[in-house]
Amino acid sequence: MTDALTGHPDIAILLPCYNEATTIASVVRGFREALPGARIYVYDNNSSDGTALQAMLAGAEVMRERRQGKGHVVRRMFADIEADIYVMADGDGTYAPQDAEELVRTLRTERADMVVGTRRGVHADAGRQGHAVGNRLFNLLYRTIFGSDFTDIFSGYRAFSRRFVKSFPAVSGGFEIETEMSVHASRLKLPVCEIELDYGRRPEGSHSKLSTFRDGFKILWMFAMLMKETRPFAFFGIISSAFMAASMIFMAPVLLAYFQTGLVERMPTWVFSLVLMLMSLLIFTAALILDSVSRARAEQLRIHYMNLPRRETSSQPQPKTLSDKRGRADKSAA
Repeated sequence: MTDALTGHPDIAILLPCYNEATTIASVVRGFREALPGARIYVYDNNSSDGTALQAMLAGAEVMRERRQGKGHVVRRMFADIEADIYVMADGDGTYAPQDAEELVRTLRTERADMVVGTRRGVHADAGRQGHAVGNRLFNLLYRTIFGSDFTDIFSGYRAFSRRFVKSFPAVSGGFEIETEMSVHASRLKLPVCEIELDYGRRPEGSHSKLSTFRDGFKILWMFAMLMKETRPFAFFGIISSAFMAASMIFMAPVLLAYFQTGLVERMPTWVFSLVLMLMSLLIFTAALILDSVSRARAEQLRIHYMNLPRRETSSQPQPKTLSDKRGRADKSAA
């Protein structure tokens, strides 16, 4: 390890896996060489090909999450594991373990809460052409809605501070979890960094679990839900504007006829246009209220985040569990 990593932080390597028996052993060994002092955890998500056994033989601590989906695995990992720095990668061998040191170094020197290893060349290949097109479109959509903090929101190679991990709600169930991580960081205006890393191909016999259309629709739905929760004024403002536009379209010919003849000749159309106008005003009012609620929730999340200690920058060893803290207190009393 280089001088940039002195201070001996407690580092945990988190590897969510589903049917990665052909690659997981080499991935575990690679991280063991790259970060010798780190603890390596493999979370097996109902694999049927011996992934757990291969990871165990390679020296990793293996745990199981029975709810199917990467989001469920990440939520379980973040809840279970106590560490100063967390490095998350995939078990398919597409991310180089030797790059983990650079992720950790950047996290510490930049005092960031999340460092994303963006995938060099992913838009040109991504395994399947549909994945490459989807990467471009979703990253463009993310920057349009949530800001320009990230250029590769789907990268699974990330380093986190303890502050980030313990303040992240993790409500997603599948591959959309990376999008939720990015939105969480943007919403709370957390310090983040990106470093460009090589992205490898899967070895023969290893297959992607992503479905271009099924998971694409799930991610699109997550975009909508996250926009509703974090930017309700914009979300409901668009809906309100749509109702307002429809109301004006139906109202225009009725008003034109009224100014010409002094009569309301299409009463049902007029009533319908007024209903649409009222709905538009109600939705706009709801948008204002929900925007205030969203701001209050963001402030509470920020306060909770600020109350968490930034342990990876401390040169003093920290107690990892409640029992450790009690043990130290007993020694002090003695």
